[in-house]
Amino acid sequence: MKFLDQAKVYIRSGNGGAGCVSFRREKFIEFGGPDGGDGGRGGDVVVECVDGLNTLIDYRYQQHFKAQTGGHGMGKNRHGAKGGDIVLKVPVGTQIIDDEEETLIADLTEVGQRHVLARGGNGGFGNSHFKSSTNQAPRRANPGEVGEERWVWLRLKLIADAGLVGLPNAGKSTFLAAVSAAKPKIADYPFTTLHPNLGVVALDDREFVLADIPGLIEGAHEGIGIGDRFLGHVERCRVLLHLVDASEEDVAKAYRVVRKELKLYGADLAKKPEIVALSKIDLLDEETRAEKLAALKKAARKTPILLSAATGEGVRTAIAALVRKIDDAVAEEADSHPANDRPWQPGS
Repeated sequence: MKFLDQAKVYIRSGNGGAGCVSFRREKFIEFGGPDGGDGGRGGDVVVECVDGLNTLIDYRYQQHFKAQTGGHGMGKNRHGAKGGDIVLKVPVGTQIIDDEEETLIADLTEVGQRHVLARGGNGGFGNSHFKSSTNQAPRRANPGEVGEERWVWLRLKLIADAGLVGLPNAGKSTFLAAVSAAKPKIADYPFTTLHPNLGVVALDDREFVLADIPGLIEGAHEGIGIGDRFLGHVERCRVLLHLVDASEEDVAKAYRVVRKELKLYGADLAKKPEIVALSKIDLLDEETRAEKLAALKKAARKTPILLSAATGEGVRTAIAALVRKIDDAVAEEADSHPANDRPWQPGS
C-alpha cells in the first residue's frame, strides 16, 4: 500500500426532500383535507477515525463525496425518509483543514472519533403542515433545503511516541529496522526514505511507537528537499532521537543544520526533548571516534550516545533513554491535565 499523507476532497451533503401537496380523497368518506407529508432530511457527510489505516491513499482515486437527498413527502401524511449519510474513514492522527488551509476544522486523534463536516438540508413541509381554521385547504408546500458543499484538506500526522530526525543517510532507517519489525528501504545513498515509516519498539515489558521521517537538508523549511513535507509527522512525538552520521566531516555542522530546520519549521519542534546519538561509529577507529564525539558534545551541549545499528552497540542504551524521556513527558502531561491522569499505555 502506498503512503499518502494529504488529500483534497470535495464534499456535499444531501438536499432535503420536498414537501407534498395532497388531499385526502376516499370513496364514501366526506370531509377530506390536506394530507401531504413532509420531506426527509438530507444525508450528512461525516468523517470517522478508524483503526487499521495508516495512509490516505483511498482519497487519491476518489475525491468527490455526496450524501443522498432526503425522500420526498407523499400523500396520506407519509413523510420522506432521511437521506443516507456518507462516512469518510480516516486513520488516527488525521486533521481536517479548510480549503484555504488556514482553519483547523477537526483533529482526530482517537479511534471512534466522528465529526460532521456538512449537515444535510432540512426537508420541506407538506401542505398538511399549513392547515388552520382559516386556511383549511392549503395548496402550498416547501421545497427541501439545499445541502452544504465545500472543499477540504485531509492531512495525516502520524501519532508516534518518538521520532527519528537527521540528515539524509544518517542511519535512521537502519536503526528503525534494527529495533523493530519495520522493513524500511535501506541503501547507501541519500533520500532512500521517501515516506515516513512506523515501528513498534520493545524494551523488556515496555513498548512504544517510533517514527522515521525522510532526511532533512539545509533550507528544508523553505521546501528544499522532501523532509519538510513530513516534519508534521513528528509534531505529535514526545521525544526526538537525533542521529548524526559519524562519517560526516563536520559532525557539529551536521547537528546544527537539522536543529536550525526544526526551529525554523516551528510547531515547537525545537523545544521537544532530544536525545543525540553519533551513529555509524563502527566505521571509525577509537581516536577518530573520540574526536567526533567531543565535537558533537560541544555543539549539542550534552553527551551523545555512541550508536551503531549495524553492530548493535549502544542500541539498547538509546532505547532505554527514549523510554525514560517518554515516561517523563507522560508524567508532565498528567500533571498539567489532572483530569486525564492515567498510566502510560503502549503506543499511547
